[in-house]
Amino acid sequence: MASPAPKLQVIRAARSGASNAARAVDPASSDNLTQRIADSITTAIVERRLMPGTKLAEQKIADIFKVSRTLVRQALMQLSRDHLITLEPARGARVAEPSIEEAKQVFEARNMLEAAMIKRAANELSDAQIADLRAHLTAESEAVQRTDVSGRTRLLADFHVVIAQMLGNEVLAHMLSDLVSRCSLIALMYQSAHSAEHSAAEHVGIVDALARRDARAAVKLMEQHLHNVECNLQLDPRAPDLGAVLLPDGP
Repeated sequence: MASPAPKLQVIRAARSGASNAARAVDPASSDNLTQRIADSITTAIVERRLMPGTKLAEQKIADIFKVSRTLVRQALMQLSRDHLITLEPARGARVAEPSIEEAKQVFEARNMLEAAMIKRAANELSDAQIADLRAHLTAESEAVQRTDVSGRTRLLADFHVVIAQMLGNEVLAHMLSDLVSRCSLIALMYQSAHSAEHSAAEHVGIVDALARRDARAAVKLMEQHLHNVECNLQLDPRAPDLGAVLLPDGP
């Protein structure tokens, strides 16, 4: 009987060193409450429920979570350091709007990290871990089939972070979590044409290569996957033809 799909989500909570169980035991902890706010905003960004440029009013967030503005401010400062939001004296906090150059740098960083990660994964992941990845792929496919936009977006993002976690490298997992979250904003900003179906299919190919212990193929497939995602973003910085924009049907 096939193993159930693992319950995976964007990995950020461990940044503070607190586990989910610890948060449940001590819900009044300021650190845990701050992290909960940061996690909720991050998840909303990854699941594309918060758009770039959205204003994040401190008092409103404090009212939603029933906490002080101080805790909200701490969460926003953390997200600002992660480049997921911007803090400006006159405008307050807003969901970040990545530039084209930042987008290119984010994908370059992901290529560097994930090529090395997937090569190691091909040699080190156990059969049980490969089975867990297969279950994750099943969950991705099911979310795609039922048009669960937020669920499939989260699962497709988790795929990359979970591999790093399986390798036991929490630092790498956090770095990838931050980069994947920033990629979610980039996709929103630049209208990614790379469909969820394509991403899910490419993930299947990567896991197949891991199962064969074919490090070279796994690296090539991961690089091609990230290249495809980036190429389907509208990152062409050329200025538009004003005539074509203002008078699309001609004078």
